[in-house]
Amino acid sequence: MIKNITIDEFLPLKNVIPLADVRTPAEFEQGHIPDAYNLPLFSNEERVVVGTTYKQIGREEAILLGFDLTGPKWSGFIKRALEIAPEKKIGVHCWRGGMRSGAMAWALNLYGFEVYLIEGGYKSFRRWVLNQFEKTYQLWMVGGMTGSGKTKLLHALNEKGEQVIDLEDLAQHQGSSYGTMNKMVQPTQEQFENNFADQLRLLDSQRRIWVEDESLTIGKIFIPNPFWHQMKEAVLINIQVGLEQRINALAQEYGELDKDFLVECTERIHKRLGPLQTKQAVTAIRENRMADFVRLVLVYYDKTYTSGLAKRKPEKLFTFDFTDNEMAINADKILTFTQTLPIMVQA
Repeated sequence: MIKNITIDEFLPLKNVIPLADVRTPAEFEQGHIPDAYNLPLFSNEERVVVGTTYKQIGREEAILLGFDLTGPKWSGFIKRALEIAPEKKIGVHCWRGGMRSGAMAWALNLYGFEVYLIEGGYKSFRRWVLNQFEKTYQLWMVGGMTGSGKTKLLHALNEKGEQVIDLEDLAQHQGSSYGTMNKMVQPTQEQFENNFADQLRLLDSQRRIWVEDESLTIGKIFIPNPFWHQMKEAVLINIQVGLEQRINALAQEYGELDKDFLVECTERIHKRLGPLQTKQAVTAIRENRMADFVRLVLVYYDKTYTSGLAKRKPEKLFTFDFTDNEMAINADKILTFTQTLPIMVQA
């Protein structure tokens, strides 16, 4: 059985019905529906040849070439589909719900699969993704200078039952020049948006959603403009932590990183740090004086954060001094405070 299904109808099912993306590996790598499996009908090179044939000779010749190229592969496609979906229920899509997904759906149906064919393919999913960022959300922001423990606070709020979006986790970057921590690999912009929208789908847009205060870019990733503008208009809980406490936390974290990586990242912001501070910071790294290194670069990052904070609407900015290292206690304090705010401030 082949059942045509819209992307809105399929997304709630994708945790129980595996999804096969029959586009090429290159297309899949650029961006795919979260949790989908790549079951490419054509290799990257084969798709180019078929596409060229379609444009230069015609549709029928391209179809014949497609059958020539895939002929020996069909048993392999079915075996792989059985690995993906042993219960023989599977979703299938290509770029726009055309011949590639149609051919795969036909073969799998012939073998006995129950096939859910995504109408409009991946293109319809991308329209759905971009639409998620246009929706209105009840955003609350967590801000603070570098090393304040904002991400830990988000996790503590989440453990209290609050809805949270961790943008830095989605972007695989902690936001500064050192953001990859020499281990994280950022997704493509397209995949970031796909993963982001899929997380938003699971949240209640009528309930509060906590997000860390970020600039428009996180590493090489851009936060979608409609969502970012909502972030800028949201209530901001600004947490303040003592300088020495922040330095100690960051020195411990950065002290575990490769020194060459730290030097490279520091030199990348030399124009902002200035030549003298850059030289001093690099020397501190080489001499394993992590606290001195952190103290030097925080001058720049603290100044940048303070400048951004000044642009916030005063009536939506609330500052908390965190003297307790226990984030669960800090989360409780913030949640208690939120109950005292008038609705007009939250809106």
